[in-house]
Amino acid sequence: MSSSATNTAAQKLSQKIFNKQTLKYVFTTHFWGPASNFGIPVAAVLDLRNKPEDTISGPMTVSLIAYSLVFMKYALAVTPKNYLLFGCHAINTVAQTGQGLRYLHYHYFSENKKDDA
Repeated sequence: MSSSATNTAAQKLSQKIFNKQTLKYVFTTHFWGPASNFGIPVAAVLDLRNKPEDTISGPMTVSLIAYSLVFMKYALAVTPKNYLLFGCHAINTVAQTGQGLRYLHYHYFSENKKDDA
């Protein structure tokens, strides 16, 4: 590919990304709400490998699953549909379900559990 063809492709991509409609969307709460909310599923995914099973809170995990399920429904009920919010909570639901399974395994199905007595 020549230098001018690369520049033209970059300009077309730049115009497509940085147009008025995209910039208008990026500067709304419809974008920043879910974007800032992504900290919850990111932490949950990282905890899947790093967090010791004995420190997982069963009630909190259930609460976070319910919270994410409610907001997944809400994300599709608003106009326009907020697919970014839906994706955030879909990822969180999957990650929290993984944490819940780890909690159940440790507390109810594992023989390696330390005695709490």
